[in-house]
Amino acid sequence: MEPVEIEAKTLIQKSKTPSNDYVINPYTGCVFGCAYCFASFAGRQFGRSAQEWGDYLYVKTNAVELARTELAKMPAHKRQGTMLLSSVTDPYQGHETKYRLTRGILRELDAVAYPGLVRILTKSPLVIRDIDLLNSLPRTEVGITVTTTDDKVSRWLEVRAPIASRRLRTLAELNKAGISTYAFVGPLLPHFATQPELLDHLFAQFVDVGVTEVFMEHINLKRYIRERMDQVLTDEPEEIRAAYLQARSKEHRAQLDVIVAELLTKHGLKLRFDEVVHHDDNDALRQRLASST
Repeated sequence: MEPVEIEAKTLIQKSKTPSNDYVINPYTGCVFGCAYCFASFAGRQFGRSAQEWGDYLYVKTNAVELARTELAKMPAHKRQGTMLLSSVTDPYQGHETKYRLTRGILRELDAVAYPGLVRILTKSPLVIRDIDLLNSLPRTEVGITVTTTDDKVSRWLEVRAPIASRRLRTLAELNKAGISTYAFVGPLLPHFATQPELLDHLFAQFVDVGVTEVFMEHINLKRYIRERMDQVLTDEPEEIRAAYLQARSKEHRAQLDVIVAELLTKHGLKLRFDEVVHHDDNDALRQRLASST
């Protein structure tokens, strides 16, 4: 797949996600093509459907220059905000090795000694390449998305993303390098409700690689995501398909919440925000976080 090179008008945007003030997306689209990804709406501005998610990538070739310009104009008090890379793409997908936009943006943040937290969220071991900049910046944090320890499951749900076992090794390497990390279990896979031993094993693996905190999110099954999920679930066992159907209910989420709480206590892991986040509750969560500061 050949990426499409474009010039963006702006880069640093206000974030709509809890605990992030700003977001930078150097790319539009993501070749990892995860079936459950809520960001599959992102290509609409280019006439791309949710069904095409994973089959296109738009590269913002002027992203580094925009970062430099926009950071220079940013008032000092706004530079205290948390900057996320990224919310609707993966900043370290394969084409980053050629375009080096994420690395260039980190350089610009480093050049101004950006005092706010710079947060990375990725599935890719390529983030290891930028340990030098992550250690140079005043405050950084890297989250690695790991939804399962089963490479076979990650293969049908996450298509072209790095396998789960490689992501766990990435967390270990980041922790060894002194980078603050967390594991993002997003989405919390619905079939854990009937197979909690799989989640138990996942948490045990986190502890083994030095993770102390997890951020968890219930699966988003809005219609445009559900249509893509239905395609990949067709050949899965009946109990797996049933779990994904039930995942839309509050009862199912409550059942998973109980399992998560017990296993977090067992493994001594901290849950970010003290809850498993659900996309419908983001506004309430933002308000709670704002009132606590």
